[in-house]
Amino acid sequence: MAAGSFAERIGIRITEVGSDYLRATMPVTPDLHQPYGILHGGVSAALAESVGSVAAGLCVDPERFMCLGQEINANHLRPVSAGVVTATARPFHIGHRSHVWGIEIRDEQGRLTCVSRLTLAVVPRRVSAP
Repeated sequence: MAAGSFAERIGIRITEVGSDYLRATMPVTPDLHQPYGILHGGVSAALAESVGSVAAGLCVDPERFMCLGQEINANHLRPVSAGVVTATARPFHIGHRSHVWGIEIRDEQGRLTCVSRLTLAVVPRRVSAP
């Protein structure tokens, strides 16, 4: 699903899918740092949106619908400069036209580093003419 995508390029790997969550990891490397030597907030937001989008996509018929990000917010709570972060997405709302997901990002010690809320539109796929 993410082959050749931005998510693959920054090292996001889906590690676990549960009945009400999806979990992924991402290495924190210097090329993902902001100038102060810590994980760039935009990268945390990209991780959150990637994990939430995949989770939402698993809740719809992918041949009929796709889930597209509409709004994301992120609160950065603790800096991370190295290691691996783990993002866990859980749904707040799964509707026919929209989804809202909460994503927690934690460091290797299990400390909360970022919380995010992602709203996605559930959009019908266009049918190609034969």
